[in-house]
Amino acid sequence: MNVQMIKDELLQYSDAGKAAFLPKFFKTNPGGYAEGDIFIGVTVPSQRKVAKKFYQQVSLDDVEKLLHEPIHEYRLTALFLLTYKYEKLKTEPDKKAVVDFYLANAAHINNWDLVDCSADKILGAYLLEREKDILYELSESNNLWKQRIAVIATFHFIKHNRYDDTLKIAVMLLPHEHDLIHKAVGWMLREIGKRDFEVEFNFIKKHYRQMPRTMLRYAIERFEEELRQQFLKGLV
Repeated sequence: MNVQMIKDELLQYSDAGKAAFLPKFFKTNPGGYAEGDIFIGVTVPSQRKVAKKFYQQVSLDDVEKLLHEPIHEYRLTALFLLTYKYEKLKTEPDKKAVVDFYLANAAHINNWDLVDCSADKILGAYLLEREKDILYELSESNNLWKQRIAVIATFHFIKHNRYDDTLKIAVMLLPHEHDLIHKAVGWMLREIGKRDFEVEFNFIKKHYRQMPRTMLRYAIERFEEELRQQFLKGLV
């Protein structure tokens, strides 16, 4: 199909005020994690609406064209298109083709919202019953976004009460310097705790003195206040 149709549809929802605000929110300043990213001010619900309208018509080539665009909302919409397509696939070859495409284009999945809307729904879903070596390769890649993809992909496993890979990757990423990894790991640990408090508690008790402060705060956000303070003060 004509990718310009999707762009034109998105432009109908653009808002100048949001376009001015979003670069600050996503830290596009020189040296920021999203340096140079461009926004047109389209909300996520509007992008999802457009993606649901077109996902059955688009090919992977169409998605790739959008994913290679400098405009952030085009890339995010591309990933919504891809996730909706993946969720409807039935055959192993078709699913593998989307996962291979996703990994091949990882360089363009280069902001936290792009990762978070897609990693568990595509890569995590595919790997649930398969070997997970790629997640450990991504974790060791020294690329911020690939590392975030690795840990967020395990959210799909967590939803199926499988925690081992999340915990192993969390240990690998404990020394990471970026707060976007600290937040991602803390978030996934918190999600484990929602389902099995003992698993999360035991992990944090063992590792919390080595955990970056932001990671710890995210992980224990739902703990009872007294216990949360004990962890923050190093008294557990």
